[in-house]
Amino acid sequence: MLDHILSILIFFPALAAMLGFVVHKDSMRSYGVAVATIEFALSLWLWFAFDSTVSGMQFMEQIALVPTFGINYIVGVDGISLFIVVLASFFTMIGIASLGETKDIKNLIITLLFLQMTMAGVFSALDAIVFYVFWELSLVPMLYIIGAWGGPLRIYASVKFFLYTFAGSLVMLVGMLFMAYFYFQATGEWSFAILDWYRLILPESFQLWLFAAFFMGFAIKVPMFPFHTWLPYAHGQAPTIGSVILAAILLKMGTYAFIRFSLPLFPDASVYFMFPIAILAIIMIIYTAMVAYAQKDIKQVVAYSSVSHMGVIILGTFALNVEGITGSIFLMIAHGVVSGALFFLVGVIYDRRHTKYMSEFGGLAHVMPRYATIFGLMMMASVGLPLTINFVGEFLSLLGFYKQSHILTLLAGTAIIVGAIYMLAAYKKMFFGVVTKEENKHLPDVNKRELIALIPLAIITVWLGIYPKPVLGTINTSVESVVSLMHEKAQTQEAKSRIPNIAKEASAAKNSVEEAH
Repeated sequence: MLDHILSILIFFPALAAMLGFVVHKDSMRSYGVAVATIEFALSLWLWFAFDSTVSGMQFMEQIALVPTFGINYIVGVDGISLFIVVLASFFTMIGIASLGETKDIKNLIITLLFLQMTMAGVFSALDAIVFYVFWELSLVPMLYIIGAWGGPLRIYASVKFFLYTFAGSLVMLVGMLFMAYFYFQATGEWSFAILDWYRLILPESFQLWLFAAFFMGFAIKVPMFPFHTWLPYAHGQAPTIGSVILAAILLKMGTYAFIRFSLPLFPDASVYFMFPIAILAIIMIIYTAMVAYAQKDIKQVVAYSSVSHMGVIILGTFALNVEGITGSIFLMIAHGVVSGALFFLVGVIYDRRHTKYMSEFGGLAHVMPRYATIFGLMMMASVGLPLTINFVGEFLSLLGFYKQSHILTLLAGTAIIVGAIYMLAAYKKMFFGVVTKEENKHLPDVNKRELIALIPLAIITVWLGIYPKPVLGTINTSVESVVSLMHEKAQTQEAKSRIPNIAKEASAAKNSVEEAH
């Protein structure tokens, strides 16, 4: 069974979703929780069976689909993708378990299970066409979740989300077709296997154009400035579970794809575009943080905060060294945990008051102490308080980019202070002072159903903030392999100097230790 664990992880939720159509609606919640729990248990099994000392792909499976054109079903995971697969199954489980009373809950759970299939597929696919199919299929359940269960502007938000991401994906597809053609020109065989493409060394001029094609699809999904305008609408109109999955997992598809495709395939182009992309990332961090400060709606504060932190992930990714990329992957996980928890918390108060305006609250710490405590912990984690999960990822990401540019790193670091300002200001408005609204005086604190989702996220936030080694070590091993491949393939002197030589650094470190002895 372990030989096919990834295929089971991908297709089990879809099969369960189809069987869900014959399940009675009164039993659907229990059915959905059971399926999602089995899926999460399988992902934990994958983690425990994973060999963290191996840098390459593990649990690989391959089935020929269109062999004439080199299209195959190929899946596998390494340290870069492993934890995102686990995180996707975890959020699906707690998301379904914490669902409150909502219309048509049966179809919502079926949609979430289909969405889980696409998420597992994207982060496991090692064939570009299979990756593209799962990438595009992920749009459909989220489009339905926003459009069917969202707010007053849900149709506008869902259509804008779909059009933005679909348009970028088409440009990405053109880049994939060109990559397959270049592979055919070089070897005489067609292949869409990503690991085959890694062996190609393309001229810098080709790399620049192909990097731009892939960049369009990935940047819109992140979303990077100025392609971010769909996200506030999607978050603002989506139901709580939609915002949670979108922030925790779906946004990571773009940053993951940069590391899986752009960096190892186009190392020279990655160095060429490093500083322009870093400037866009810093604009993301500063601009969206300032916009978040101006918001009156707490959900919009969290949404713009999410974009701001994605900027730090991009900065770490394009540090092009082990520290930065490892930090960016860890921050993807941290951002998923913290932003997902914050959207859950916003959903808790919205279920009670049916408003998200901060002016409608005040003094909630007196009325809902458990809620205020968990919100405070997640808010502190969001601003990067030491000993919380975000601090580890942000520190490593900025440390990595510091090796490329001191000034740009300083700008990014000072901008994080703005994050502390708007988060503390929002917390003060909502939780401190006296209770002035009569409607807030008897609000119930978080219940058992809500604690099922929030307590595990709070534990992970502190645990990985204090002791991140179990996750960092596994990520670091695979990232070293990627950086080593990039250095080997780099052709320009600029790229050779910007991308570290892992083997040389390891040898120098060994010599230093021997000299010390």
